[in-house]
Amino acid sequence: MSDPRNAMTPDLLAALAPGFGDPVHDTQTVFRTLLDALARPGTIGVIETPLPAATAADASPARAGLAAFASLLALADYATPVWLAQPDAALAAALRFHAGAPLAQQAREAAFAYVHNAAALPPLEDFASGTPESPEQSATVFVRVDSLTGGAALTLRGPGIETTCSIAPVGLPERFWRERAALAPHFPCGIDFYLVCGDRLMGLPRTTLVEMH
Repeated sequence: MSDPRNAMTPDLLAALAPGFGDPVHDTQTVFRTLLDALARPGTIGVIETPLPAATAADASPARAGLAAFASLLALADYATPVWLAQPDAALAAALRFHAGAPLAQQAREAAFAYVHNAAALPPLEDFASGTPESPEQSATVFVRVDSLTGGAALTLRGPGIETTCSIAPVGLPERFWRERAALAPHFPCGIDFYLVCGDRLMGLPRTTLVEMH
């Protein structure tokens, strides 16, 4: 029996935006970009798949931005609850209609989460981080930032990085880095992050160590 909290109401249907023009090809293209971003932490990937809902000037989903919107459409399905930290009727409608994804009521329930306002990012302990037996049962969290460049420099180390890599995102609260570092001793448990801004994104897998200067 479906959860009435996830039903497509008239208001959500009214806010519905178009999904991928070619669902199979576009999903594969976005998925490859996402995989590459996690495999090469700190590099900036670009979502090149056309998605009118995220590019039209008068479309509500533009609030989420192309990278976040397309990524969630590509990843989510009926078995992966999505939690939206800030209400977004248009994004919620698109995820329910195009991906069949249920909307989680709490961060802990989510397989994927989208945080539109990084300043209001909940404590990372609120998200699922998996268990030693099933580390894959953790959340992947997309956080919108003001910019992927131009901020205070951070040094990355770990798999996928030859020696070190420097990043400088703008808009994340400093506590994000402290809370993320506190999860490191619990590997293989952890949370994979994507920082998103417009049509660009950057992967931060749980295996990446971040040094603040």
